[in-house]
Amino acid sequence: MKKSITLAITGASGAPYALRLLEQLVAADYQEIFVLISSAAKVVFATEENVKIPSQPDAASEFFTNRFNAKPGQIRVCGKEEWFAPVASGSAAPKQMVVCPCSTGTLSAISIGACDNLIERSADVVLKERGQLILVPREMPLSTIHLENMLKLSKMGATIMPAAPGFYHQPQQISDLVDFVVARILDHLGVDQSLMARWGYQPDSK
Repeated sequence: MKKSITLAITGASGAPYALRLLEQLVAADYQEIFVLISSAAKVVFATEENVKIPSQPDAASEFFTNRFNAKPGQIRVCGKEEWFAPVASGSAAPKQMVVCPCSTGTLSAISIGACDNLIERSADVVLKERGQLILVPREMPLSTIHLENMLKLSKMGATIMPAAPGFYHQPQQISDLVDFVVARILDHLGVDQSLMARWGYQPDSK
């Protein structure tokens, strides 16, 4: 079995988190990284990072492969209705999936088992197969609906990791805040990371 993972990127603010996480997953030597990108996410990428994601999956795969110096075939971008992609079936889907950032609309759809696109279906597969699903919402304030959906998904076994960076590591720039969140995601995936020292192990701690 190949070491594989699914990364879904939706239309919530937080494109820097997604890019940094994808970079780290490539470096962690996952053999297959299935990337699912919503239409809204492409708008957010253009707005926040001035990055234009190609509309065609093959072109998008090549774009990310070149950007992160990935191995040929290591990153595979799937279309939103590519129902024959491995991530759509419990017999082939990776056991790990991260939705980063996760819009509250996607959160809602996953919580009710909607499978109207490949992102929703992939999350549904991971839940039913008792895999690891990490959702990284970035929204404030949170409505009662959002909180109820998060509680429901948490009870199903999903991990809710809001993009809420800490400050005890004394961040000096925005990238330090991004790395805080990405480091915590990597920790939960069981991926060794050196982006951020853990609490009590800071180099300058006495």
